[in-house]
Amino acid sequence: MRFTETLKKNYEFHRLYSKGKSAVTPFLVVYARGSKRAGNRIGFTVSTKLGKAVKRNRVRRRLREIYRLHEERFVPGTELVVVARARAVTATYRQLESAFLSACGRLGIVSEARR
Repeated sequence: MRFTETLKKNYEFHRLYSKGKSAVTPFLVVYARGSKRAGNRIGFTVSTKLGKAVKRNRVRRRLREIYRLHEERFVPGTELVVVARARAVTATYRQLESAFLSACGRLGIVSEARR
């Protein structure tokens, strides 16, 4: 992720939950908010309710890779939090990719043009 920093602090996540816009799909929820920074910032949340560490990390790795592959399509200066839902554990990579991009498209933070 060349142009992106990760969100790590709890207050950064809570700020997005309360002040950001959200888009919901069966597989995930995306919270987004503009910022004054030049680059984007992203954080991933996968609850322990989704399973043990292997399953949670698999979902997190897939979401990170989806973002990395489409990173240049995102509007600069955006903060994102992606929250995985229970169906994300059994979803295929393509289903997660489609859900993530459609949620981001609804929020207006990703361009529809392909590479």
